[in-house]
Amino acid sequence: MNTETFGQTFAPTLDWSREWLNSGIWVLTAFVVTALCLAVVLVALGRFTEWGRQFWRVTGGYFTGRASVGVWACVALLLLLVIVSVRINVLLTYYVNDLFTALQIAFSSGPDRSSGIAGFWATMVIFAVLAGCYIVRLLLDMYVTQRFIMRWRIWLSRNFIDGWLGDLAYYRAQFGARPIDNPDQRIQQDVDVFTTGVGGDTNNPIFTSGNTLLFGAVEAVLSVLSFGVILWQLSEPLTVGGVTLQRALFWIVLVYVLVATVVAFAIGRPLIRLSYLNEMRNAAFRYALVRVREGGAAIGLYRGEAAERTVLSRRLDAVMENYRHWLNRMMLFFGWNVSMSQAINPLPWLVQAQGLFAQRISFGGVWQSSNAFAAIHDNLSFFRNAYDQFASYRAAIIRLDGLADQNVRAGRFTPVRPSDSLDGRLEVSGVAVRRPDGSPLLHPLDVELAPGESLVVTGPSGIGKSLLMASLAGVWPYASGEVRLPGGCDAVMFVPQLPYLPLGDLRTAVAYPHPPETYDDAAMQSALRDVALPHLMIRLAEAQDWAKTLSVGEQQRIVFARALLAEPSAVFLDESTSALDEGLEEMLYRLLRERLPDTIVVSVSHRATVHPLHDRRLSLVGDGEWRLERLASSG
Repeated sequence: MNTETFGQTFAPTLDWSREWLNSGIWVLTAFVVTALCLAVVLVALGRFTEWGRQFWRVTGGYFTGRASVGVWACVALLLLLVIVSVRINVLLTYYVNDLFTALQIAFSSGPDRSSGIAGFWATMVIFAVLAGCYIVRLLLDMYVTQRFIMRWRIWLSRNFIDGWLGDLAYYRAQFGARPIDNPDQRIQQDVDVFTTGVGGDTNNPIFTSGNTLLFGAVEAVLSVLSFGVILWQLSEPLTVGGVTLQRALFWIVLVYVLVATVVAFAIGRPLIRLSYLNEMRNAAFRYALVRVREGGAAIGLYRGEAAERTVLSRRLDAVMENYRHWLNRMMLFFGWNVSMSQAINPLPWLVQAQGLFAQRISFGGVWQSSNAFAAIHDNLSFFRNAYDQFASYRAAIIRLDGLADQNVRAGRFTPVRPSDSLDGRLEVSGVAVRRPDGSPLLHPLDVELAPGESLVVTGPSGIGKSLLMASLAGVWPYASGEVRLPGGCDAVMFVPQLPYLPLGDLRTAVAYPHPPETYDDAAMQSALRDVALPHLMIRLAEAQDWAKTLSVGEQQRIVFARALLAEPSAVFLDESTSALDEGLEEMLYRLLRERLPDTIVVSVSHRATVHPLHDRRLSLVGDGEWRLERLASSG
């Protein structure tokens, strides 16, 4: 207990000349102990909590393996910076004690007044040093934290992109038992939230380690322990009604925060689910808006504004209904926390007042005990105040775990897996196509095409022609049998009903899926001229949303230009000339035969005019039956 009195000569609370050494030893000791304790806690959370297991499933690969050495080194550096922060904050309370004690003595009329004045100027020097250390540590922390978050986000985003594109998860996931919504938002936004780790917010350049849930919790625990020692030493006894409570301030803050935290957790528990629903329903509303933008022409022709307004209103109502529940719960949660924080402000002064008036503790000691009390209260309250942040973060974990699980489940489908045909032939052996419910669309099919041969697939709409093409490509998950492609998957080209043009310049669209530098501009311009698109020859470097800029007919001709450039060993065309007139359609097919005489061509078409341009016809007649015949004449 501090026994300074008003007439006492000023003496600093610490030997500041040796404090750099003492603080260095304290920081290193605290670092080792904290690192070991943190490792135990993280392992326990990963093994014994559902959200910990989900966290590890989402990002465990980033923290394991040889490449993770740098990751853990960065984590260790951040932990060290957090510990340094705690130590600086502790030293600042001793500075405050010295400052107000020096002022108290300087304002007195005693013989030691000069020592108080000298002490005041000494504390100014101490503050300058501490402030400099504080600023340097803060800037270094900000830099290291942002570097860590950015690298983590890059790794995790690429990992999810690879998983989403691998095994055709982006397509096959829709056939799973529990398809998820908006994987694009999960990769873009939820990964950002997850790697930032501050709650439900995406990254911001001003975030430091103290803003994150993990290091914020570590700093809170260390601060409680560090300031607890100070408060224990400075706490005065409190006598009320003849009953004396020793070290009253210390025990009061512990009990007060414990009660406030228990109540806050009870109030905040529903926030996890409400935060998750908020993300899900907003994503559904946003997706509906995107659909209107993408389908604007069709909606306008149908005069479908009223129908779209109904759909959008329904989804907006769902968003607002959940938001009202979320808002009510947040107001209750926030109101409780603010009330608890405000009610405790004058408490340390009330408790310490008896000791101050009895001159058992100096004015600086009261200030230090007040700061220590506030530090303990604020840091113990971290877990209470951060509950809504954790609720939002938990929602991001759930959504990313769902995406990771879907990517894994998509890889469990057993579709046809095309292999390489060594003799340049297309061989289809026993390929059967089923609906998702298991009912047959096509009984086992056997067909073989030599280089240069062509086949047209016919049949009424909905009979499974497009699904047969998807099965041959290994895309449709409900198919079986063997397919051998001439030169393997990379040497053939599958063209869907709706042309796909990627974002970027026209050069990228024409070369797709190959890099644009695969072909020179002269070759691309020649291909565009050959498919009757001469007006696009000078626009190769122009960046547009070409899927919206070009008509469907122009897009279909772009596809034929790709085939001329790529020279595939086989090309599969699924109604790829449906938007063209018969004359242009025949011209493109004959161009394909002329320029690529050894390429196997398989077409799906409803037009009888296309049939003579092929050697054989595969007719799908219904109930899984099919008929293969050679055509009398070929174009």
